[in-house]
Amino acid sequence: MARNREGLVLLIDVGPAMHSVLPDVEKACSLLLQKKLIYNKYDEVGIVVFGTEETGNELAREIGGYEHVTVLRNIRVVDEVVAEHVKQLPRGTVAGDFLDAVIVEMDMLIKMYSAGQKGKKRMCLITNAACPTKDPFEGTKDDQVSTIATKMAAEGIKMESIVMRSNLIGDAHEKVIEENDHLLNLFSSNAIAKTVNVESPLSLLGSLKTRRVAPVTLFRGDLEINPTMKIKVWVYKKVAEERLSTLQLYSDKAPPTDKFAKHEVKIDYDYKVTAESTQVIAPEERVKGFRYGPQVIPISPDEIETLKFKTDKGMKLLGFTEASNILRHYYMKDVNIVVPDPSKEKSVLAVSAIAREMKETNKVAIVRCVWRNGQDNVVVGVLTPNVSEREDTPDSFYFNVLPFAEDVREFPFPSFNKLPSSWKPDEQQQAVADNLVKMLDLAPSAKEEVLLPDLTPNPVLQRFYEYLELKSKSTDAALPPMDETFKRIMEQDPELSSNNKSIMDAFRGSFEVKENPKLKKASKRLLRDKPSGSDDEDNRMITYDANKHKIDIVGDANPIQDFEAMISRRDNHDWAIKAITQMKKRIVKLVENCTDEGDKALECVLALRKGCVLEQEPKQFNEFLNHLFELCQERKLSHFLKHFTSKKITLIPKSEAPDSDVVDENADDYFTVKQEPMLES
Repeated sequence: MARNREGLVLLIDVGPAMHSVLPDVEKACSLLLQKKLIYNKYDEVGIVVFGTEETGNELAREIGGYEHVTVLRNIRVVDEVVAEHVKQLPRGTVAGDFLDAVIVEMDMLIKMYSAGQKGKKRMCLITNAACPTKDPFEGTKDDQVSTIATKMAAEGIKMESIVMRSNLIGDAHEKVIEENDHLLNLFSSNAIAKTVNVESPLSLLGSLKTRRVAPVTLFRGDLEINPTMKIKVWVYKKVAEERLSTLQLYSDKAPPTDKFAKHEVKIDYDYKVTAESTQVIAPEERVKGFRYGPQVIPISPDEIETLKFKTDKGMKLLGFTEASNILRHYYMKDVNIVVPDPSKEKSVLAVSAIAREMKETNKVAIVRCVWRNGQDNVVVGVLTPNVSEREDTPDSFYFNVLPFAEDVREFPFPSFNKLPSSWKPDEQQQAVADNLVKMLDLAPSAKEEVLLPDLTPNPVLQRFYEYLELKSKSTDAALPPMDETFKRIMEQDPELSSNNKSIMDAFRGSFEVKENPKLKKASKRLLRDKPSGSDDEDNRMITYDANKHKIDIVGDANPIQDFEAMISRRDNHDWAIKAITQMKKRIVKLVENCTDEGDKALECVLALRKGCVLEQEPKQFNEFLNHLFELCQERKLSHFLKHFTSKKITLIPKSEAPDSDVVDENADDYFTVKQEPMLES
């Protein structure tokens, strides 16, 4: 077996206690084999089941014993047949002994792969571990497991145990379960083995690692503490997004009789001055250009190479800071793990000492990183201590990339603390919201946490692999319906919602719920969809197409919509102040030139008030309202004043804007605010 290939044996409990979960086991194993056909098509797979009435294995034929263990498929290269075979597992009739099955499986791997062969050997045990195991002829069960585990370690065999405990049929004896759990833990202590307990089909799909990714170092070198102290470290990727496999273009132009045709598609590009031109521009006549204002600045490849930031490979410590200073949303890209060079004892001790002190003092380290020579960028990141709980695992650091100033996005939204009290939930509303959060808790006590990242597969990837298998059998295969197990990842549990309907109803009844209309494509939500003077739609939103209307001034035709468009812009902090200033000028102009009761001017005043509350600019509105009232008195606009008073427009009090100098009792008094110049030039 080649170094980069794997020999895997699936060891599956098919006894009566497992019948209820075997369909899920078949699905998980089938998915594993489908992905091997895509990513590791030269891997070799065998299948062993235990708990069957009959016995069929080589050890039983050679020396006897090992009953109710059957080899369904000997170890050989994975193919479509085994992917189908695993979907039709037999249903056993007797309780199986998983220790007998492990010995049979280990014997298969040892006979198949001699000690000198390279490659990875792995066994995967899937059982509920609820059936008793037989006593050995000599010694105790602990001795037997220790002997097996030692042999597995010597042969380089890894073992994964997936224990299903969701639907045990009958009264499983607690002592049997405890004993079996103890035996499985012994494997972890004496061999390269791990045990995962799962309670749901979804967790089963995630626990069976379907793709083998070889650990490859991203960096091997020095972590420089100072010029005289350096620690040898290795850096691996800890978390990286799994993407769909690359789809390749396929050509059917080759003759059907050509057995050696590769069916490749090659793409060539021709560059021309115009589409109609027949003259092709040679590569040496082409150069990259970058826009700078209205110009295009040509920069040659040599100039680009000269501009590159030349760096030397290495990690340098810049300093330490409080962990609270590095906010979670600063983390960028994938997560790496920094481990000491396992061959350097002093490096292991140094990393451990620094990591433990950082954890003790709640500090993190800021480092500068260049992963390879010639890299054209520098990464600044944070090291977070990862103190190991196992004696055989060294302490390490987690590394996350931090943003530079150009990478941070600032959005100037008003603070919730400055909103009026009427916009904040009362005690009763807060209580029903608390109950809603508790109801949807994904980690209820005494139960397995739902959607654990380590045990939750990507439904998009799984659906693609499932469909790819169908297409391999028939090019006309239809897209199957979404599997119910994967729906649990993307949709709320319907059983949970129905069982807690009263909590959902209480939450719905405590808040005014309105249908959210669909917005147009490339649209922007502004303050509302009716004029500000409308009493019944004060808190609605309007749909505004920002691409069609670049509003930067409050005009005569639609001053309210212009004002709302400007005040909603977030590309600059100054737009709100500009909108308020222009709206005040527009209102004064409307009042001075009005010949009717001034309905349009009053609607603009209401819009201005609402905008000033939203932007928490109470002083701007309060001073302007006093000025407007005095202006009406000076011009003897009694008809406007009468209409103005009937609308009950008030100053903005502290209850609506904490920065206001006006108390609620004086909100109707237009002369409580000291007068200052109202209109900016």
